[in-house]
Amino acid sequence: MADRGEEQDRTPPTATPSAAAPASPAPEPVPVPPARPLDAIDRDILRILQTDGRASIRSVAERVHVSRANAYARINRLVEDGVIRGFGARVDHERAGQGASAYITLKIVQNSWRTVREQLQALPGATHIALVSGDFDVLLLVHTPDNRALRELVLTRIQSIPEVLSTRTLLVFEETDLGPRPDRPAELA
Repeated sequence: MADRGEEQDRTPPTATPSAAAPASPAPEPVPVPPARPLDAIDRDILRILQTDGRASIRSVAERVHVSRANAYARINRLVEDGVIRGFGARVDHERAGQGASAYITLKIVQNSWRTVREQLQALPGATHIALVSGDFDVLLLVHTPDNRALRELVLTRIQSIPEVLSTRTLLVFEETDLGPRPDRPAELA
């Protein structure tokens, strides 16, 4: 479903800087620690936790053949280093009352990614946001209770973001979670 075609693209109004308002400096980027190499035990721990985020430290330690203290320290280091970004549940969105799913592509004003990302993160039902290359700039995955809520999200919320030039909505008819499974080899090399 095309929401706004090329012929309907908007050009955002250009802002004239006020002489009274001093330009604020760009925020300092937060330094990211360099990535430490992962060894085979780290990769095994990640595979186990991706498959079962509720696995106990004892269970993880036994399965990778290290002490509980070592497993605990390794998991903490993986969290502190940002390798593990969190723990959660894989949800069947339809059974959870989110029966409509869609990928929404967005074309945005050049250099507005950070602003747009913040606004998209606040949307109800947004589960994945990616800055991509190609015919569009952003790929957004949303889950909503029904098509009416999806329509409202796209036409009212997303298209009202000034930096969004156009959108296209791709309805998801069926989806399969390809998350890690015990019967598949580890994908981390």
